[in-house]
Amino acid sequence: MQDKEKTPYSPEATSPQAAENAIEEGEVFAATSSGVNFRKVGWFNATVIFTKILFATGVLSLPSALYSLGAVGGGISIVAWGAFNCYCFVILGNFRNRHPHCHSIADMAEVAGGVVAKEVTGLLFIIAYVLVTGSGIIGVSTALNALSHHAACTVWWSFLATVVIVATASIRKLEHVGWLSYAGFLSIYVAVLIVVIGVTQQDRPAAAPQEGPYDLGYVAINDPGFAAGMVASCTIFVSSAGTSAFLPVISEMRNPREYKKPLYFCMTLVTASYLAFSLVVYRWCGMWVASPSLGSAGQTIKMVSYGVALLGLIVSGTLYLHVGAKYVFVRLLHRTHHLQSNTLTHWTTWFACTTILGALAFVLASAIPIFNYLIALVGSVCFAPLAMSLPGWLWLYDHGEYRKGNVGQKVVWVLHVGLVLLGLFFCVGATYGVVVEIVDAYESGVIGSAFSCADNSGSS
Repeated sequence: MQDKEKTPYSPEATSPQAAENAIEEGEVFAATSSGVNFRKVGWFNATVIFTKILFATGVLSLPSALYSLGAVGGGISIVAWGAFNCYCFVILGNFRNRHPHCHSIADMAEVAGGVVAKEVTGLLFIIAYVLVTGSGIIGVSTALNALSHHAACTVWWSFLATVVIVATASIRKLEHVGWLSYAGFLSIYVAVLIVVIGVTQQDRPAAAPQEGPYDLGYVAINDPGFAAGMVASCTIFVSSAGTSAFLPVISEMRNPREYKKPLYFCMTLVTASYLAFSLVVYRWCGMWVASPSLGSAGQTIKMVSYGVALLGLIVSGTLYLHVGAKYVFVRLLHRTHHLQSNTLTHWTTWFACTTILGALAFVLASAIPIFNYLIALVGSVCFAPLAMSLPGWLWLYDHGEYRKGNVGQKVVWVLHVGLVLLGLFFCVGATYGVVVEIVDAYESGVIGSAFSCADNSGSS
């Protein structure tokens, strides 16, 4: 474990210039004019990348979560979890600026807990971004099924999606991936807007009985039971919990100390959009909402929305895979000249990282082909400890003096202990809920089998 006195930067540095120099010396990627300069991302580009990382597959699962919790309960949850995840990343960002050698959340865990903590956290991070890459693959395969009326086996569409995502994720620098994020964000945002408008123009949901009376299933507050409630809460939580992916982006910013500017822009836009879009779709579709939600307004709107969203779904998988691969890449080549040199080792390692993680994502996407369950599983197994417990622990590490401070400081200290415990509760409780739901889905035939050719878009 590192002592605080040994960290590259101390807030008690003798002058602002000395502090700035100390931080710059600790950065993983040096700002260099020779070799490969990764530090080319400005704060506005970072805003777009942050927003695209979050506003992707998460928004497509929220209306189903609102059905479990009700409009009021779900709406409050969206705002509360958005604010919660924003604060937790402020903790991570501040910690990173105190310890600028940290490229990832695993490096932060090493500062606070040593090598074992680093390896456990790193494993969770890789699992998380392989799983969310899998959700991106499911999204793309669903779009291709909808557009083609299931012209090929879903496994084939998933494989094609994987090839495209691996190819685009292999673009080496986030600076170059950034322009894809602009197009990807507009693509998915417009597609969701099309669905939101489309559902309001129908007399009844497309999936509901088209004749006779039917139950919409719209309620203000619902009582879903423990398992379904935990899955719904975890789905809403994970829709904005991918903030640990912001850390590698910060390492490629020209000025990493400006991270709060893109963070606040991103979280405000994402939370407001989640709230508006999900409440409208749930109000008009109720229990008949599709998963992913782009299929909720009938076949014609489904094809239009998936056609518009296709690029955004690909870019989502691209960013997830790029972030996961970049973590492994830096772990393997850190402190070697290959990290920022165009050597054979550099390129071989990079392509191996994207290809192997992409292949794992394909296998997992085919084994758990239901979009909502995969998203909830990511939240419970990975993001509960990464985005709840770990920020609380890191704050306690950097603010140990609060435990013996005045009453206000002691209360703040106890609340951050609560963060650690909340993450552990969600990890156990939500994972139980997801497993129960997946088992029920297999038993009821909702999930036919792993690597199934069945149409996952409901278009055939």
